[in-house]
Amino acid sequence: MHGSEGAAPRGNVPRGPGGPEIWIRGPVGEPEQPRQQHEEERQLAVSTRQFSWVATHGGAGASTLAGVFGGHDAGRNWPRPDQGEPGSVLLVGRTHAAGLDAVSHTLDIFRRGDAPPGLDLDAIVLVADAPGRLPRQLTQRVKVINSVIDVYRVPWIPAWRTGDVTGPLPREIAPLARLTGRTAP
Repeated sequence: MHGSEGAAPRGNVPRGPGGPEIWIRGPVGEPEQPRQQHEEERQLAVSTRQFSWVATHGGAGASTLAGVFGGHDAGRNWPRPDQGEPGSVLLVGRTHAAGLDAVSHTLDIFRRGDAPPGLDLDAIVLVADAPGRLPRQLTQRVKVINSVIDVYRVPWIPAWRTGDVTGPLPREIAPLARLTGRTAP
């Protein structure tokens, strides 16, 4: 034989005892787990991740979101991973002009590298400041923020105004529910 041991001459298909030899691309080993088991493992991995909700201004809604979705309510302070607080940060702000200014300012702190070490900015969560659509100039500002980092929007939820966070969540919150590991609404 020419070349490496066991190689067949060109033009011939190597044959094993039961027919043609089949080449398999990729690792050979344990059989694949059923799809359902993969999905359960993925859900478990997602649900074990913890976040710190950081308010970029007073009244942003970080405490409410931490109560609804779980995680650490850091208030207006930076989380302290060295004390067991999650270092994965979700910045929270309202959708009014002052709230978007505060979000932009805090986002810039991360961009410059001035946030405390050990923190990772995962996303921005914008909570509606009123029912209805945003004015065009505020929508444009949200688009600018979204061009830098993922933005999750929380619509106006009247029950949250009175402190009732037990009701069903609106469909618009499903992406945020998936991010935080809460069962999607």
